[in-house]
Amino acid sequence: MNKAKTIGELKKSSYRSRTVKQEIRENLARKLRNRETLFPGIIGYDQTVIPALCNAIFSYHDFILLGLRGQAKTRIIRSLPALLDEFIPTVRGSEIHDDPYAPVSKMASDLLKEHGDEVEIEWLHRDERFGEKLATPDVTIADLIGDIDPIKAASQRLHYAHEGVIHFGIIPRSNRGIFAINELPDLQPRIQVGLFNIMQEKDIQIRGFPIRIPLDIVIVYTANPEDYTNRGSIITPLKDRIGSQIITHYPRTREEGIEITSQEALEARDDAPEVNVPYFLREIIEQIAFEARASEFVDQQSGVSVRMTVTSLENLISNAERRSIIHGENEIVPRVSDLYAALPAITGKIELVYEGEQEGEVNVTRALIGKAVRSIFLNYFKDPLTSMKKGEQTYSQVVDWFKGNRALEVSDDMSTADYLAALNGVTGLEKLVDDQMQLNGNAGAAFKGVAMELALDGLHQSSMLSKDVLDGATSYSDMLNTMFSSISSDDDFTDRG
Repeated sequence: MNKAKTIGELKKSSYRSRTVKQEIRENLARKLRNRETLFPGIIGYDQTVIPALCNAIFSYHDFILLGLRGQAKTRIIRSLPALLDEFIPTVRGSEIHDDPYAPVSKMASDLLKEHGDEVEIEWLHRDERFGEKLATPDVTIADLIGDIDPIKAASQRLHYAHEGVIHFGIIPRSNRGIFAINELPDLQPRIQVGLFNIMQEKDIQIRGFPIRIPLDIVIVYTANPEDYTNRGSIITPLKDRIGSQIITHYPRTREEGIEITSQEALEARDDAPEVNVPYFLREIIEQIAFEARASEFVDQQSGVSVRMTVTSLENLISNAERRSIIHGENEIVPRVSDLYAALPAITGKIELVYEGEQEGEVNVTRALIGKAVRSIFLNYFKDPLTSMKKGEQTYSQVVDWFKGNRALEVSDDMSTADYLAALNGVTGLEKLVDDQMQLNGNAGAAFKGVAMELALDGLHQSSMLSKDVLDGATSYSDMLNTMFSSISSDDDFTDRG
């Protein structure tokens, strides 16, 4: 397609000028008619956030995405330029992307008066029509809107009321496009006040001088709920001027969470063996987040970001990759015992309330992992407690194996052969997994080994086995024997005292 080079050529073409909101609205309607994906990579919002976004766009609203951290707010706003036309014409040399048919800056208006249809134009790509600013307490009005440049005024011999002395901020430079402010409450209240004119009258004023430049712009914001951020809040008059407030949320189901985590996590490793993550381990990773979001020890106003599950899965795989490198194995299969390698990814992403701090972040995290393991274990196995009450012998053979001071130790640095040998030594364990999980012929030996470890950990979480974890090694033993040993140790200590 040959693009016009002057305003005269543009007038002879079929191009018509539209406001940004009209442009986005029409392109959104076209995508909906064609059943196109509106926001690629955004999962779990099809029935909630995305319809609200569409309504805001159809209503010509500026809007705010309100939600806790890790809810794809920034990804959504960075997807908005896809709703713009691929290219639009602007007056060549204009700092604020003047519309050739209706210029608003003095520079473009003077050019048009002097040269008419001979004024040159340039074509602006949609990616250049998006501006973004992270709100911080040190942001100034000059950063956002602009200021008088005294050096420019002196060098060009212009008075301060002349438009030519303005150094435009990021918002005017986003004219005829989309501008986003992340974490709006972090802006000082006096700076938020400076946004009033842009939100209401759609023009800018500089330091009280009689310079008013109308802008054609869509402004979107993101924010955490006001009761979460201690750094500030959105002032009521500005909030009143924002057309739509759209609430985001965390994944509603484990399946949605797994899909998001798989999309975002670094799973395939360069020059590394094939990575094979058992699906139930993915479920456990997501369940840890669900448990954290319901935990009395975790600050729910802070939230538990999806980034936690992403980094946890990456650490899980990395621990298995490290093991495969040490033993020269040609497959990376994470294990239940590898879950504890995700501790650094979890502890850094949850904020604890006072009671949680008393427990300690490592203890709280281990408890969350334990609850998640039990939850997923019960999806695949009968509830041991219910089974025992009914007099069933589902787990008796496995549990009985540990009587008589028998113990099983697995560690995250054992070779696959040693790992499987240890697990296969527990009488009835393989048959239990085959009967309950129905893995016969559907999984390799390493995969089945992980399922066997899940069975043992599930029995521990159901108070059927004792478990000790130390430096990457996990030891399972008889629950009663461990209790009596503990009591005996306490008595010996008392006697010595």
